[in-house]
Formats: sequence, structure tokens, C-alpha cells
Amino acid sequence: MAESIEHSLTIPDAMTGLRLDQAAAELLADYSRERVKGWIKEGALTLDGAQAKPKDRVLGGSKLRLSARVEDSTAWQPEAIALDIIDEDDDVLVLNKQAGLVAHPAAGNPDGTLLNALLHHAPSLAAIPRAGIVHRLDKDTSGLMVVAKTLRAQTALVEQLQAKSVWREYDAVATGVMIAGGMVDAPIGRHPKDRKRQAVVAGGKAAVTHYRVKERFRGHTHVSCRLETGRTHQIRVHMMHRGYPLVGDPVYGGRLKLPAGASDALKTMLREFPRQALHARKLAFDHPVSGETQTYHADLPDDMSVLLDCLRADMLEES
Repeated sequence: MAESIEHSLTIPDAMTGLRLDQAAAELLADYSRERVKGWIKEGALTLDGAQAKPKDRVLGGSKLRLSARVEDSTAWQPEAIALDIIDEDDDVLVLNKQAGLVAHPAAGNPDGTLLNALLHHAPSLAAIPRAGIVHRLDKDTSGLMVVAKTLRAQTALVEQLQAKSVWREYDAVATGVMIAGGMVDAPIGRHPKDRKRQAVVAGGKAAVTHYRVKERFRGHTHVSCRLETGRTHQIRVHMMHRGYPLVGDPVYGGRLKLPAGASDALKTMLREFPRQALHARKLAFDHPVSGETQTYHADLPDDMSVLLDCLRADMLEES
């Protein structure tokens, strides 16, 4: 069985001069670059009503039209993996992803992923690209995600993400004491020397993170981060860029820093914290059918709550 995909998009002025495949891949971020390029070559994705080549340059205001068919995904197998489902109806599913769960199969993670779990929970998702996953959380980031259960819902949610109207707010524990909150507006792309990492680089994709201080400790800060864009590893990269890497981050955390005079309990906690201290706490979007704003909250997981308690106890010992 195949399902139809229909999209009508306008090239923003900021993309003037980009190759068609580059611009289309960014606007159709829910699909792989190779799939988007294939649609261009097939004529399923047109530019101003005509077939074009992937390398053709685009102008702001030009119209993209996608009319394609997607076959059921038979390569991915359903797996009985427990999910913490917060809410669900015929169109969307909201869940609280546990740390350690990869969102989507890839090299090195062919199974045991959120996608496999979703196919077991709702087999009809096999007809939806990426089983309805419209945005991701890193493997070791916990928290809220929304999944589309129909193509109509997927289209609407992707458009909201592109319009930056989906509210995504995270709790994080950063190394270092922040004086105040602020905003990081710095482009993110592949690290020039390590292709497995992201970095703030000239020519990267626009990325904006807003952050505010929730609680300060002797050598750390509990912050709330709100995404305006959704780049890979965005909060982790932006906080590192500002000089406040997240506790436990194995990629961007740098050398472990312990506050002078830290308690033994805190030293052990910081050395052994098993992941980046990052949790998607709040998610809000307009329901793709009713149009009503849906807002969800997910309490901090136990590991981050214990970390914060340990930081507070260390403050009391110092005083």
C-alpha cells in the first residue's frame, strides 16, 4: 500500500542562490536528502511548476510543489519496547522518551529504536515516512516528542516546525555559573575536522537558542533552554559555544571540572553521571486537525532530579 504526500512551499528570500536540492532538503527536513533529490530527478518535486535539476539555483519567492507516493516501510520491524505515552488520538501521539533510546534506525542502530517501538504500538505508522517521527531527541536526551499518525498530521506538524511555531523547552544542567540568561544566535554545521560532531561554523544552518537561569550552584547552573530552530545537537553545541557545556556530555562536555571543595557525593555524581543532563520538559503545538493549542509537560527524570539535589546539598555544606 502507498500513501500520497503533498506539499506546497515557498522559497524564503534567505535561500536565494542555494541549489534546489539544498533548499528543498532544508524545507522538507522530515525526509532524507537522498529522497528529496530523488523526487527532484523524478519530477515529483517541481520548481515554479516545472521539472528542474538538483543543481539549479533558486530564488526567494519561488514555489516548490511536491506530489509523491511513499510505500509502506517493510525494512523496519516492530519491536515490543515500552513507551511512556502522554497523550494519543487518531492524529498525533505525544510521548516522554527515556534516555538511551535512539529515535530512528541508522548505521550502528538498526533496531531497538523508538521507530521500532512505534511500529509495534501502532502498525499503521508503517505507511507514514519515518513512522510519523517529525522531530528527534538525541539518544541520551530524555523528554517530550510528538509523532504524526497520518500524512495530514505530519504535513501540518512539519510546517509548524518550519514556521518555528512549535514551542520546545528543555531543562539542562551546565558546567559553570551563569550570571544571567540570554540568546545564542550562531549557525551550526558539521565540525570541520570531526564529521561525527556539530560545531558553530560560518556557513552553517541558522540556529537560535534562548536560555534563562533557573538555579545557580557553586560551579553549575540549572537552565531552561528554548529552541527557536532545531539543529542536530543544538543546545549542547550552543551551550559549549558559550562556555557552559552540559554536565555528562560525552561529546561536547570537555574535561570534567569539579567545584573547589566539592563534597565527595558531588564528585562521585559528576564523575558518574551517565549522559548529557538534558530533558525536553515542555512541548506545545497546534493540533493538526482541531487547530487548538496542545501543551504538555514532562517532569524531570530521576537522574537529573538526583543531580540537582546533590548540587543543592553541596551548596548547604559550603555554607
